[in-house]
Amino acid sequence: MNLSNLKPAEGAVNRDGKRVGRGQGSGKGGTATRGHKGAKSRSGYSKKIGFEGGQMPLQRRVPKFGFTNINRKEYQGISLGKLQELVDAKKIKDTVTFENLIEHRLARKNDLVKILGGGELKASLKISVHKFTGTAKAAIEAAGGEAINL
Repeated sequence: MNLSNLKPAEGAVNRDGKRVGRGQGSGKGGTATRGHKGAKSRSGYSKKIGFEGGQMPLQRRVPKFGFTNINRKEYQGISLGKLQELVDAKKIKDTVTFENLIEHRLARKNDLVKILGGGELKASLKISVHKFTGTAKAAIEAAGGEAINL
């Protein structure tokens, strides 16, 4: 035992606070530290999220515009240059599947993957993912590979 691992005995600290609403003699009787009247003194009170004491809340003061499509599909973009790096590092050989991309942490299991045309692809790869851009598909086929949509 030394100064770095000293600690008080079990139950010696963190006593419960003073009990409120247990008679006038306790010093915390009567209103039980809630003050007089008003919503905060009542049982069951909880203020609404964003409530600013009657002032117009921020989310109502800020103007709203635009539109969010609830059916939008988000794709994880992976460039051809990134795939070429994996080939150069000898991590992939001739086929690239969705599982390979998850393995090399380029995508997560719930992602939709789209191959983008950025970078240069020299290797002939058989790539099977969800989507391809036009330039990516052309570059893969020009390198002697194959682009397969899942």
